[in-house]
Amino acid sequence: MTTATSTSGRHTVLLIAGILMIATTLRVTFTGAAPLLDAIRAEYGLTTAQTGLLTTLPLLAFGLISPLAAGVARRFGMERSLSAAMLLICAGIAVRSLPSALFLFTGTAIIGCGIALGNVLLPGLIKRDFSQHVAKMTGAYSLTMGGAAALGSALVVPLALNGFGWRGALLMLMIFPLLAFLLWLAQRGQQQPVSLTSSRMQHSRGIWRSALAWQVTLFLGINSLIYYVIIGWLPAILTGQGYSEAQAGSLHGLLQLATAVPGLAIPLILYKLRDQRAIAALVALLCAVSAAGFWFIPQGAVWWTLLFGFGSGATMILGLTFIGLRARSAHQAAALSGMAQAVGYLLAACGPPLMGKIHDASGDWHLPLLACAVLSVVMAIFGACAGRDREIT
Repeated sequence: MTTATSTSGRHTVLLIAGILMIATTLRVTFTGAAPLLDAIRAEYGLTTAQTGLLTTLPLLAFGLISPLAAGVARRFGMERSLSAAMLLICAGIAVRSLPSALFLFTGTAIIGCGIALGNVLLPGLIKRDFSQHVAKMTGAYSLTMGGAAALGSALVVPLALNGFGWRGALLMLMIFPLLAFLLWLAQRGQQQPVSLTSSRMQHSRGIWRSALAWQVTLFLGINSLIYYVIIGWLPAILTGQGYSEAQAGSLHGLLQLATAVPGLAIPLILYKLRDQRAIAALVALLCAVSAAGFWFIPQGAVWWTLLFGFGSGATMILGLTFIGLRARSAHQAAALSGMAQAVGYLLAACGPPLMGKIHDASGDWHLPLLACAVLSVVMAIFGACAGRDREIT
C-alpha cells in the first residue's frame, strides 16, 4: 500500500512538473521574437506586412492544426503527442535560426504546429487527470506560461546585443522545449488508453452546433486576436510614441509578466463563484480601457501595459477554465479546446497584418487601438454568456 501510494505520488509530481514545463514553451518560443522584429526586418529588408507575417504564421498553424490535435491524441495518446509537440518546437527553432528568410518563415510555421498541439491537449489532460482542480491547474500553467514569456522577452535583446545576434538569441529559447521534452519522457509509459468510438467522434462534431461552445470559443478567440495584435506591435506602438527601443522591450516583457499575475488570483476567486459571468465581463473590459489608454494617455504606458496584461491574462485563464468546466469529459474538453483554438487563432491570424496595413495607411496606431477597444467590449458580452453555470449537452 505504501509503495503504491509513493508511486502514485511520484507520478503526480512528474505529471504536474511536465505540464508546467510544457507551459513554458507555449508562448516564449513565439512571442520572444517580437522585441527583435526590427533587427530581423533590417537584415532581410522585409516590409511591415511581411514582418507581421512572422506573427501571423504561427497563428495560422494554430488554427489549422488545432482541430486535428484531439484525433492525434486519440491515436497516439496524450503523452506521446505532447512529446512530439516539444520536438516539433525544437526543430522549428533550429530551422528559424538558419541564415535565410525562407528558413525564418518555415521554422516559424513549424514552431506554430508544435505549440498548437500543446495548446489544445493541455486542457484535455487537466480535465482527465485533475478534474477536481481545473481552475487551480489552469491558473498554475497560465502563470508559468506568462512568466517564461516575460523572461524570454527580457533576455533576447541583451543576448542579441552581447555577441549572440538575433539568431543566437532566438536559438537560446530552445532550452524551454528541450527541457520539457526530457521531463515529459518520464510520462511516456503512463499514458491512459483512450477508446476511439463512433459515439465519441459524433459527440465531438456536435460541439460545433452548441451555442455555449461558440460563446466559449469567441470569448477566447477575440482575446487571442487582441492579445496578438498588442504583443506583436506594442514595441512599434511605444517607439512611435517616443519611447526608446530598450524601454519598449522592457514594457513588452512587463506585458507578458502581467499576463501571468492572474494565475495567482483568478483560481482563488473562481472557487468562490457559482458562475463566472461578472468576472468574465469585467476582465474583458479592462482590455478595452487599456487600449484606449495607449491612445489618449501614452505617457501612462506602464499602467496601460499592466492593465492590459492582467485583463488579457485573466480572460485567457477564464476561457481555458471554461473549456474544463463546460465540457462533460476529457474527450469533449479536447474537442472544445480544438474548436476554440482553431477559430480563435484563425481570427487572431488576421489581426497583426491587418493592423499593420491600417497603420501604414493612416500613419499612426490610433485606429488599431480603437478597434482593439471595441472588440474588447464584444468579448465582454461573450464572456458574460460563456460564464453561466452550464455544461455542453
